[in-house]
Amino acid sequence: MDKKLLGSQTAKGGFQNERDIVQKFENWKQDTEAQTWLEIMGYDLNKLDKVNAVVIPTRIKKANATKYNVSEEEYEKFVRFKKADIQIQLVILIGNIFKIENISLKKYNANAKADFNQIDNYQEMWNFDDEISLWLKLFSGELLPKNYKNLIGDISLREDKRMFINEMPINIQEKIMDFFDKNRIIIANDVLRGRGGLAADWILVTRKNIDDTTTWILKDINTAMNFYGSGEVKISPKGSISIGNFFLQRKGGTPDPTKLQFKFSPCDLFNLQ
Repeated sequence: MDKKLLGSQTAKGGFQNERDIVQKFENWKQDTEAQTWLEIMGYDLNKLDKVNAVVIPTRIKKANATKYNVSEEEYEKFVRFKKADIQIQLVILIGNIFKIENISLKKYNANAKADFNQIDNYQEMWNFDDEISLWLKLFSGELLPKNYKNLIGDISLREDKRMFINEMPINIQEKIMDFFDKNRIIIANDVLRGRGGLAADWILVTRKNIDDTTTWILKDINTAMNFYGSGEVKISPKGSISIGNFFLQRKGGTPDPTKLQFKFSPCDLFNLQ
């Protein structure tokens, strides 16, 4: 069957819980959804010998890293650049060959239609200069505008505790926008895929319907990155930044209210059907 036709379907019942999905993969010989997912990943079911699935915890102790096929070097990268995300790891045996697939699971919630990824080490990750860093910290509120009157001058601000992108000098706005435009691929990689041995290879979005069915879509991570990262980079009417189908904003809530985060809607992937 054409992979495009397999890419999104509606199934009876619900399997939004990550452990339900692990169980489906473990029961792949009888489970039609798991068989479809494996076929999307390019596997010939007739040649598969074994499929093991585990939920990857958000926090992994170094002593347990090898359980998830993560080396010591990869573990350090995982700790530094980890994402608060639910992932499932498949270990697939074909004859004497082991294959590992990491799946990022996004569950649609009618009360929270967007997904959020907090970025802590953004300057180190993306290597922009100190000037951009300073203005982004003014945007997030990590730095208070009142302490930088020499830069802000007589600009009238909407809030005392932060500065919006469209309130900044035009040359700074253009510099920030130019950076995000030129680096949108690496940004999409860090928001969606992550880094290190547990970087996601696939993204599986599930949406529970009112009739007790579940609609799902499974896409390879490069397709998802291209989808979310493509499009115009612009300043939103509220003074934040949209980068394709991502939105860069100040976190605002607890903890870490002055951190930057990216917002995107996992269900937008259904538009790729």
